[in-house]
Amino acid sequence: MHAPSPATADEGAEPYRWRWLILAVMIVAEIMDLLDASIVNVAGPALEESLGAGPVGLQWVIGGYALTLGAGLVLGGRLGDRYGRRRVFLLGLAAFTACSLLCALAPDTGSLIAFRLLQGAAGALLLPQGLGLLRENFSGPELTKVFGIFGPVLGLGGIIGPVLGGGLIEGDLFGLGWRSVFLVNLPIGIAALAVAAKFVPRRPGDRAVRVDLAGACLVAVACALLVLPLNQGQEDGWPLWTWLSMAASALGFALFALQQRRTAAAGREPLVAPALLRKPAFSVGLVGIALFFAGLVGTQLVLTLYLQIGRHFTAGEAGLGNLPLAVGTAIGGAVSGAFLAGRIGRKVLQIGPLVQLVGAVLLWFELDALGGAAFSVLDVAPGVTVAGVGSGMVIAALFSFVLAAVDDEEIGSASGVLSAVQSIGGSVGVAVFGSVFFARASAGDFTGGYQRALVVQACLLAAFLAITFLLPAKARPEDEHRTSTADAPAETPAGASG
Repeated sequence: MHAPSPATADEGAEPYRWRWLILAVMIVAEIMDLLDASIVNVAGPALEESLGAGPVGLQWVIGGYALTLGAGLVLGGRLGDRYGRRRVFLLGLAAFTACSLLCALAPDTGSLIAFRLLQGAAGALLLPQGLGLLRENFSGPELTKVFGIFGPVLGLGGIIGPVLGGGLIEGDLFGLGWRSVFLVNLPIGIAALAVAAKFVPRRPGDRAVRVDLAGACLVAVACALLVLPLNQGQEDGWPLWTWLSMAASALGFALFALQQRRTAAAGREPLVAPALLRKPAFSVGLVGIALFFAGLVGTQLVLTLYLQIGRHFTAGEAGLGNLPLAVGTAIGGAVSGAFLAGRIGRKVLQIGPLVQLVGAVLLWFELDALGGAAFSVLDVAPGVTVAGVGSGMVIAALFSFVLAAVDDEEIGSASGVLSAVQSIGGSVGVAVFGSVFFARASAGDFTGGYQRALVVQACLLAAFLAITFLLPAKARPEDEHRTSTADAPAETPAGASG
């Protein structure tokens, strides 16, 4: 179970004078993560030209970050509990900024992949501390206002990632090209580090909190054994080792579940409360989140690849080409969050994927009708926008319905697990959808590659739709969710943009 905050703002005490600066720093840190999760999507051709990065290398550069981020989120939250959130936040922010510089200086694809993996691990230290620090310094109506600010700003950060990335690459400032995508973090990170070091108050951690390093290692190894063959399999022709690796991954996750039960039975604190995994609605919710975000992140990547590689868009044009998806997602999220989820319950999770499927079918026919004609992003904007509306409807409500299956004291731990699964699902999506697209694109059939990706997405959405019938009928009340998850290891949902 996730340990309680060592210190929480007291409603009767005098509010901390510089608390709004803390909010600004937390938002900056979260936006840095959101930008790094999506900004690299438009850098594919530039990386290929500069470093010779092939399809597999590109998939690792994009998905490797999400892999180590997701694998380390729950551990990062526990480290903050034990050693103090301020200390771990500063360490994570410094490491994240340094890794951004290393990524910008990478001399080859292998180095860039390694630095991206390290950057994701730094993000896993950084992100879990944010909401806990806010709860330590805000309370009552102010805390509600903070979350009211937090959500829209983070949503905007996710939307502008591909647009900003495309603009930076196309602008080619000082001849830096794709390297500016990572260098943009330096001034932001250094400024945030200086402000946080001066104004975030020192509070001790709870040294009684145990850190389950064995469980964290099992999760990391199991995730790596899953993503490695998914990234490499297509290029290598799916040799025997790829199937053995995926089987070993399943065994690794099973061993993790067993190890968590034994850790809890021995009276020590496991990384994930075993009671959570004994709740059927929560367990199937984890599967649903993995499927949904694998499809969402994977199809967003394929859209960008199709525009750049298949239709020869510049990085800036490809970034702008993502706007119909982002706008649709924002509309769907607003409609779902404002009234649909509260009025029709989990039906919103069933309407959302159906709308996405309608968008995918519409997009299929739009692609089929193009032939060799001149292409504009407006040709596919209707289908992309409709799909975005459907995804936004799900994103705004999904976590609240899954969390409705857990007890109040389990919300912090459960939220961290959901965010980790979301990130890992995105990494798997990059590997699967990248392989599906490049299998046809390598033969010059870019439209066929995109259409195959739509078929895979449709299968994932059908599976997700079936899972929604097993979730609670009503969502957890939003105010209760927001307050209770302030100590969770990550924002919910983190990095879920269009």
